Amino acid sequence: MEKMKLDRLSELTAISRSRELTDAEQAERKVLRDEYRQGVVANLTAQLDNTVILRADGTRIMVKDLKHSGEGS
Repeated sequence: MEKMKLDRLSELTAISRSRELTDAEQAERKVLRDEYRQGVVANLTAQLDNTVILRADGTRIMVKDLKHSGEGS
C-alpha cells in the first residue's frame, strides 16, 4: 500500500477518536482498510509459499506443496 494511502488511513483513524466520521469518511476508511488487508494477506501468502520445512531425515518440503497434497493435516 502506498505511503500516502496508509497515512490517510491513520489520519481517518485519529479523526474517529475525536469525532464520528462522516459517511464519506467511513466509506473511504473501509476501502483503505480492505486494500491494506489484501496487501497483508498477499505478503503473508508469498512468505508462506516460500517457506521450507526441513524434516529429520533431511528432506525438504515446500509449504505451498503441503496445501495441495493434504499432507499437512
